[in-house]
Amino acid sequence: MTSPPPRAPDPAAAAKHGGLGDRVERAIEDRADVEAVIERGEAEQSPRPALLKRAIWLVVTGVSLYLVAPSVLDVLASWSDIRRFGAGWLVAMLVLQTLALACLWALQAVAMHTRRWYAVITSQLAGNALSKVAPGGGAVGAALQYKMLVEAGLRQGTAVSGLTAASLMTFAVVLALPILAIPAIVRGAVDRSLVEVTIVGAVVFLVLLGLGAWCIASDAPLRWIGRVVQRVRNRLRRHAEPLSGLPKRLLRERDRIVGTLGPRWKRALLATTGRWAFDYATLVAALAAVGSRPRPSLVLLAFCAAQLLAQIPITPGGLGLVEAGLTAMLGLAGVSAGNAVLATFAYRLFSYWLPLPAGAVGMALHRRRLAATRT
Repeated sequence: MTSPPPRAPDPAAAAKHGGLGDRVERAIEDRADVEAVIERGEAEQSPRPALLKRAIWLVVTGVSLYLVAPSVLDVLASWSDIRRFGAGWLVAMLVLQTLALACLWALQAVAMHTRRWYAVITSQLAGNALSKVAPGGGAVGAALQYKMLVEAGLRQGTAVSGLTAASLMTFAVVLALPILAIPAIVRGAVDRSLVEVTIVGAVVFLVLLGLGAWCIASDAPLRWIGRVVQRVRNRLRRHAEPLSGLPKRLLRERDRIVGTLGPRWKRALLATTGRWAFDYATLVAALAAVGSRPRPSLVLLAFCAAQLLAQIPITPGGLGLVEAGLTAMLGLAGVSAGNAVLATFAYRLFSYWLPLPAGAVGMALHRRRLAATRT
């Protein structure tokens, strides 16, 4: 018997314990920890409180979408200018996003120790699409993928541990990206060609790959990172309950990931880095298509900001938040207002909008195979 979908985060309860900051922290933790989300869903007994919480979350989402609607409309209004993109650039962006998804599929297959690629691909497409439209974001999408994997024959424990390990790894890279972009800013890069933008991104992702391997092989970097993050967080939020034990928690999560992946952790780390590298390359391709000459360090920061905003499920898939943040950051990078909006539209077209129909296809294929196996 499969587990019921997890409950959406409770905005009202979160507001009683620190307001928006605590709500965002809890939502991000849910996004990263699939196992905790599923466990809370299994513990759900009374549907009435769950419906009330979902209704509150829908209200919060609706208000948030109303506030960010101008940013979304500004970006969508540039669709008619897509003809400025040559067919070659559009194909290149499609290929890059497909490669990013392929890396994610490989990561999940490694984490779940399975070669059932059909189940992994269709469930990821459907779960990803749902996470972009449903309140609760990635937690809801992860629950759907978990359910589809179990229906396809994967053991519940394998699906949970694999999805958790994959989610934690991708989330860790998102958090590390802005830190690794700081040296490029300190270097003081000015307007350069997109070749340098690509080189800067490639170097950052190679460093990220090495840092990830170091964190897996040694306890020292994670202990240091945990102490620094814990100290900074407690200073910034003096009135909140002090955070403690973060270094030990990081080590515990690292050990859980390594225990799940086994000796194939190197392949998983490479797939995780590739997932974000190809996504970054999609943004670079969008900028190249509009003929912009941005500042490399700030393009990387714009990409990092977009990924972090997408993790906050105040709106589904970060809709509006990502558009506003990415457009503003590209403007700071030296991209003109019109080109920034158009490049953002092109990037979001392939990273947000096209996965929605792809998710419907994934769900239909899953149902078709499931029906065939039951006859």
